[in-house]
Amino acid sequence: MVILRIFYRVLLATTLLLCLGIAVLLYYVVNPKLPAYVPAQVRYLEQWSEADRQTYYYTPQGTQVKGLRYEWFTALELPFSEQRFAEPEYLARFGFLIDPQRKASADNPGNLPVGFARHQDPGSHEQYLDITCAACHTGELRYKDQALRIDGGSAQHVLPSSVPTLRGGSFGQALVASLAATYYNPWKFKRFAHNVLGDDYDAQYDQLRTDFKQSLDTFLRVAWNDTHRGLYPTEEGPGRTDAFGRIANASFGDALSEKNYRVANAPVDYPQLWDIWTFDWVQWTASAQQPMARNIGEALGVGAPLNFFDANGQPLQGADRYPSGVRVRDLQRIEETLKHLQPPSWPEDLFGKVDLALAAKGRGLFAENCAGCHVPPVTSENGRPVKHLVSIPLAAIGTDPNTANNIADNRYDLSSLQWDPAELAKLPVHLHPTPDKPLDMTQLSVAKGLAYVTAFVEERAYREAKVTPEERPAMDGFGLPIGVLEQRAYKARPLAGVWATSPFLHNGSVPSLYQLLSPQDERPSTFYRGTFEYDPRHLGYRPEAFPNGFLYDTRISGNHNSGHEFRTGKRGNGVIGRLLQPEERWALLEYLKVLGGPLEAQLP
Repeated sequence: MVILRIFYRVLLATTLLLCLGIAVLLYYVVNPKLPAYVPAQVRYLEQWSEADRQTYYYTPQGTQVKGLRYEWFTALELPFSEQRFAEPEYLARFGFLIDPQRKASADNPGNLPVGFARHQDPGSHEQYLDITCAACHTGELRYKDQALRIDGGSAQHVLPSSVPTLRGGSFGQALVASLAATYYNPWKFKRFAHNVLGDDYDAQYDQLRTDFKQSLDTFLRVAWNDTHRGLYPTEEGPGRTDAFGRIANASFGDALSEKNYRVANAPVDYPQLWDIWTFDWVQWTASAQQPMARNIGEALGVGAPLNFFDANGQPLQGADRYPSGVRVRDLQRIEETLKHLQPPSWPEDLFGKVDLALAAKGRGLFAENCAGCHVPPVTSENGRPVKHLVSIPLAAIGTDPNTANNIADNRYDLSSLQWDPAELAKLPVHLHPTPDKPLDMTQLSVAKGLAYVTAFVEERAYREAKVTPEERPAMDGFGLPIGVLEQRAYKARPLAGVWATSPFLHNGSVPSLYQLLSPQDERPSTFYRGTFEYDPRHLGYRPEAFPNGFLYDTRISGNHNSGHEFRTGKRGNGVIGRLLQPEERWALLEYLKVLGGPLEAQLP
C-alpha cells in the first residue's frame, strides 16, 4: 500500500508538472516577446511620386495567406484579450511599417501596414488577404524620433515562420495562435462571426466556421510539418527568409512528395529594389533573368495558390497546366512602377552634412578597391540600359556558403508531374549553359524546377488574362526569356543608396558599412537585429541589445560573417582587398553617402 501511495503521488506530481509545462509553453506561444512600438513622424524621401508609392504598397499580386480572408484578418482578436490582431500598432511590433498619420482608404480599407493588400478571384465573392512585394522590400530608418521611409529598401519584419518557439516574435506563430484561440473559444468566435457576417450571422455562421477551420488546419499542418521535420534550423529572425528553400519545400514538398523536403538553413536578407529592372541577372546568386518569371516565383513563394493535379489526383496535362492565383497584369503594373523608383538620397538635415572633401578622397579609394566589382559595364539592349553584374565565385568572396551551395546541390524528384521533354522545349526557358544531355526529372535543381513551373504558370495566366502576342514581350519584361543560371557565386550589385540598406552581405550578418570594410575579426560575432534605430556614423542599424531584440549569432551555419574582407594577406578565400586604415574607411563611408545621388555632383 505504501508503495502504491508513493507511486500515485509521483504520478500526480509528474502530471501536474507536465500540465504546468504545457501551460507555460502555451502562454509563451500565444504571447510572443515583441519589441515595443514607439510612434514616430514618418518622413518620405523623393524617390518617386505619392501615386507610385500607393500603387506599390497596395497593388495585389494574387497571394493568399493560406486561404485567410481579408475581413477575417481584420476581425481577429488576440488570444487573451479583445484587442484586434490587425491593429496597426500591434502589427508594427513585428516590424511591419505603418504611418500613424495614415487613415483607412479605398486601397487600404483596413488601415493595414505597407504591403498588406486584398484581392478577389474571378468568379468568387471572397476577398483574400494578399501580401505583396512591398511588405518585404520597404525599409525604415529611425533617428531623433523621425522614421525615414526607404521605399524599395530592406524590410526588418519577422514574417515567415509559424514554428512555435518559447521566444515567439514571429508574425506567423502569433497569427496561428490568434486563429486557434478564435476558433476554440466560443465567445471569441461568436464576436468574430458577428463582426464578419453582420446581418448574415444566422444564415452563414455554420459555413463560416467550416471555412475558418479549413484555413486554420492548413496553418497547423504547415507548422507541424516544419517543426517535426526540422526544416528551418537556422532561425531567420527580422528581415530574413530562406526564399529558395521555402519555395522549394512548398512547391516540391507540400505539393508533390515528402521525399522532396530539404533542410533550408540559408536565410537571406530582403534586397533593395531600385534599379533592379536594369540588372541582367537577379537573385543573390544571379540565377534568374526574366522579370515576370521572377515576380511569379515571388508570388508563389508568398502564397499564391497553385494546382499541379486535378480533382482525381492526376497530374494536369497540356493547356491545363497550371492554374494559379497570380495576377500577371498587376505584377506588370508593379514592375512598371518600380522603374520610377530612385535610390534614396542622403538627408543632410537629419543625418548631418556630408564632408565633401573627405568624400572626394573616398571616391578615389572606391575606384581603387570597389569599382571593379560594383560598377558594372552598361549596354543598351531592346530599349533598356542593361547593367552586366559581376558574379564572384564562392571560393573568392568567402561569404557564408549555404545559399549558393543549397541552390547548386539540392535536387528534387518532379517525375510525378509527367513533363514531356518535347513540351518543355517549347517553353521560353533558357538554361545556361545549355545541357549536354536530357534532364533527369528525378534529380532536378530548384532553379530549373521553378523555371519550368513558372513557365507553365505564366502561359496559363497569360491566357486567362487575355494577354495578346503583341503585349507579351512587355509583359515578360523586354522580351526576355526565363533564363536560368546556376553557379556557386554571389553577385555584386551597384551601390547607389547602399547607406540605407543595412545590415550587409547576402545573409545580413554584418551590421554596418564600417564593419563591412573591416577585417572579420573586427566584426561582432553576435549583435541584435530588429531595431530601426540608425547609426549615421557607421552607416547601419544600431547593434546593441534592446528589449525582446533578436540575437543574431554569426557562429551558426547560414549566419557566418566571413568573407568580403579588406585585410593584409593573400587574395582569395574571402580576402578581396588590402587592409584599409580607419581613416580610409571613414573616407569611403563619406563617399558612399553620396554615391548615385545629387550630392555626388558637388564633389571637388
